[in-house]
Amino acid sequence: MLNAEYMLKNYFKIAWRNLVKNKAYSAINILGLAIGMTVAISIGLWVADELNYNKGFAHYDRLVRVMENSTHGGKTETYNSMPIPLALEMQTKYAGDFKAVSLASWNYAHSMAVGDKKLSKSGMYAEPAIMDMFSLHLIKGSKTALNDPNSLVINQSLARTIFGNEDPMNRIVKFDDRQAMKVTGVFADFPQNCEFKDVEFFAPWSHYVADQSWVKNSETNWDNNSFQIYAQLADNAVLDKVAAKLKPALEGHKRTDKPGVVLHPMSRWNLYSEFKGGYNTGGNIQFVWMFGIVGFFVLLLACINFMNLSTARSERRAKEVGIRKAVGSLRRQLIGQFLGESLLITLLALVLSLLLVSLSLPLFNQLAAKQMSIAWSSPIFWLLLAGFTFFTGLIAGSYPAFYLSSFSSVKVLKGTFKAGRLASLPRKILVVLQFTVSVSLIIGTLIVFQQIQYARNRPVGYTREGLITIYINTADMYNHYSVIRNELLQTGAIVNMAMSGSPTTEVYSNQSGFEWPGKDPNMAPTFAVVPVTQDFGSTVGWQFVSGRDFSRDFASDSSGLVLNEAAVKYMGLKHAVGENVKYLYTSFHNNNFRVIGVIKDMIMQSPFTPVKPTIFTMDSAAVGIGVITVKIDPAISTLKAISVIGSVFKKYNPGSSFDYTFNDDEYAKKFSAEQRIGSLASVFTGFAIFISCLGLFGLASFMAEQRTKEIGVRKVLGASILHLWGLLSKEFVLLVSLSFFIAIPASWYLMHNWLRQYDYRTPISVWVFVMTMGMALLITLATVSFQSIRASLANPVKSLRSE
Repeated sequence: MLNAEYMLKNYFKIAWRNLVKNKAYSAINILGLAIGMTVAISIGLWVADELNYNKGFAHYDRLVRVMENSTHGGKTETYNSMPIPLALEMQTKYAGDFKAVSLASWNYAHSMAVGDKKLSKSGMYAEPAIMDMFSLHLIKGSKTALNDPNSLVINQSLARTIFGNEDPMNRIVKFDDRQAMKVTGVFADFPQNCEFKDVEFFAPWSHYVADQSWVKNSETNWDNNSFQIYAQLADNAVLDKVAAKLKPALEGHKRTDKPGVVLHPMSRWNLYSEFKGGYNTGGNIQFVWMFGIVGFFVLLLACINFMNLSTARSERRAKEVGIRKAVGSLRRQLIGQFLGESLLITLLALVLSLLLVSLSLPLFNQLAAKQMSIAWSSPIFWLLLAGFTFFTGLIAGSYPAFYLSSFSSVKVLKGTFKAGRLASLPRKILVVLQFTVSVSLIIGTLIVFQQIQYARNRPVGYTREGLITIYINTADMYNHYSVIRNELLQTGAIVNMAMSGSPTTEVYSNQSGFEWPGKDPNMAPTFAVVPVTQDFGSTVGWQFVSGRDFSRDFASDSSGLVLNEAAVKYMGLKHAVGENVKYLYTSFHNNNFRVIGVIKDMIMQSPFTPVKPTIFTMDSAAVGIGVITVKIDPAISTLKAISVIGSVFKKYNPGSSFDYTFNDDEYAKKFSAEQRIGSLASVFTGFAIFISCLGLFGLASFMAEQRTKEIGVRKVLGASILHLWGLLSKEFVLLVSLSFFIAIPASWYLMHNWLRQYDYRTPISVWVFVMTMGMALLITLATVSFQSIRASLANPVKSLRSE
């Protein structure tokens, strides 16, 4: 026991002396490992947050979102907007398969007022079952809090904002400036890593039905897919069996599009959110795998640095190994010593990496749009960290330990030991591996940003600049619309203004029930339907392909339709203008409509997918008008225009706060996921390059030191500084060039597969590879040139003096 303790103490002393003696190499090793571990820990926190998304719900493994597959034109699409009658049927016909079923609206803004305090807050209408399904942690109130049609359940933050420290229970809130709603419950805010983090209140579904006639009319309409359905499986129910039983529930009801109900479990909402061809294909899971692999490789690069610098200095440690072997040390003891040195360096790197993670976490959270934290008090965290550190130390120190301990003591002590010409081969292979990873990361990051830019440059079919969206959340805003519009036009602050059922950046309703001449009787089409007022097209800048816009000059336009190009192509119409379309959902003019115009496709949803066939109508019977779009006059400042617009709205809508969004900002959010991934990838790529350059710097420094005498002789014989710089840099340039040619096919294959998830995707340009090669060579030369030039400028008298 004493011998073992003495041996460990001796190992530690030797390891510490070596660290102190070789400060530069120790600093490079510790810094490189610390940065690699920082990246790995940061990515680990991000991956853990993604894997734990939605897991705060008590019924996490039993909750499902109800969706549907719809097949038309041989193409199957999956929607999460559903008809009300399906939920009613699930609650009765399939009651034994579900513990609870709840209809819900989308999460959108509503006006709230208490006294002089006016707010706009986001929430959902839902049935009472939602309370237990979503395991709301009620601070005040009970699970029956949504039973009364005029009740309101708010989260803790909203309660504090409205009522301060006062008790919010049974207080009256003026809702949408017309309904007196009583606060019957307060729930704890949803966590940030959860689907419903932005939901600030729940209002009763019964209130929604009573307040909105179009919702009431939809209770028996299987064609109006404008709602959400959530369900909790019965305790003894098996998801696959229930899904198979429920799948044909939409068949019949005049549906010929082969509709199929899909149950999407909460466990897959975040990581597997994408559907293609009716099948759940993937989602954020690809980024979890991608960043997990990136974290592993960045850490591996840091370990490679340690291996390279340790083995490069092997001749300096050879005598130590020879003497130890001569006095009886076993190889396994030497391996233990070198691994101990590696673990010591790794422990020092861990301390530095934890400091770096703590300092960088706020910025990392901002970049990743998360609220991650380090679980300092969690034993599991420290166990994982200990395992991670031990693993890193073994990986970093394994090759040097086995390599150094293999030296022959006889050759070393006789002075005949030489590392040999092939001794540097493993180091060269590791350098190539390092830069293969770094170059691949550069290529991947450039292609991610190229894809974002490609989608940004896609024609949007309207003019985003100067548009603002204001949501109609009070009756005053709707009733005084014409007065508000006329007064704002007179001020000169706006060019135009219109109302619609959806903003320019979203589609709220998908409708079926359309007929037209020549339609295939087996076809059950689904269109995005957007009701608008006459001025919508001129406000947003519709680009007409044929026909004309809605106009007040034609009374018949109340039964007119404007189609986008996708709808015309979908319907198979050669000359769309003038065609008659029957819209079965509405009772307007015996359901008969007429196409008056065709516009270029507006990108109202994802810029990475095909535009949906869309019908614009002036009939709002199917979907309510809920959005005002304003075009600001470009001749005046935006700040001044907003001030004028706000004052007019407040004049005619005193019961609500004036809230608006810029349409170009909302459109930019459609790139947020890809933008975040690109930004994170660029940061990690930067660290990978830095670690690789750190290793190159150390190797270049060592090489220059080893070839000091050779450089001195060459200078005496007349070699120029440029010649010596080329001599010392050539080897590294060749290694990096080799890594580039390995990285090209690997990165092309990976990024080609990544781009396949997008229907609208960029081609992979040659310039990406050319640019990356140029960057890699410049980075390499910049890294090694300092040591090369320094060695070339050294006085040869000093290096040759001993000869």
